Amino acid sequence: MSEMEQYLRPSPTVDSDNEFIERKAAELTKEKQTVEEKAKSLFYWVRDNIKYVPLVPLEILEDYRASKTLQRGKGFCVEKAAVLAAFARAVGIHARLHFADIRNHLISQKLFQIMDTNLFSYHGYTELYIGGKWVKVTPAFDLKMCLENRIKPVEFDGKNNAIFHSHNEDGNLHIEYVADHGHRVDVPVREMLAAWDKHYGIAAQERLDRFKELDES
Repeated sequence: MSEMEQYLRPSPTVDSDNEFIERKAAELTKEKQTVEEKAKSLFYWVRDNIKYVPLVPLEILEDYRASKTLQRGKGFCVEKAAVLAAFARAVGIHARLHFADIRNHLISQKLFQIMDTNLFSYHGYTELYIGGKWVKVTPAFDLKMCLENRIKPVEFDGKNNAIFHSHNEDGNLHIEYVADHGHRVDVPVREMLAAWDKHYGIAAQERLDRFKELDES
């Protein structure tokens, strides 16, 4: 298998051969003629129809599977990136995942108290191969969340990078990219867990329990 070919094939979490993934991707792109139009349609659907939540399942690979997130209707950045990648592969667009550490300078006080930092290790986004180049696309924050929190929504024209804005609508520093971990064919679950243990200093299951408490409060 060539390097590019692997970005078209299903993988453990980017399960582009799942019937629900294939059906939804086909529905969203059936009237789109170009790769750019298809990519835009897929991006905006994932951005706004899968609610962003900071509650992250950490224990097993299946929790990150695109088809499971699609059925759940909510997820955090890595899960939403996997859905977009799965959609893209399902309609013949090369797709991979990219990971970076970011600082969210406008993190809520409640979330900061739980994380003890504004650093989000292994933030995930999607890369799509369009027009002979890899394009960075971040579908994490849904429009409703952005409007409620005065966050500049990420907009995608189908051909240029679309990542988090550095400042919010009021001009305050928001997102800062501080470390790059490169691209992957699939979600590197063990690698992420190791990084989270290092940065947050608590066991993965304990962190999940604390996030559940936040989500339910």
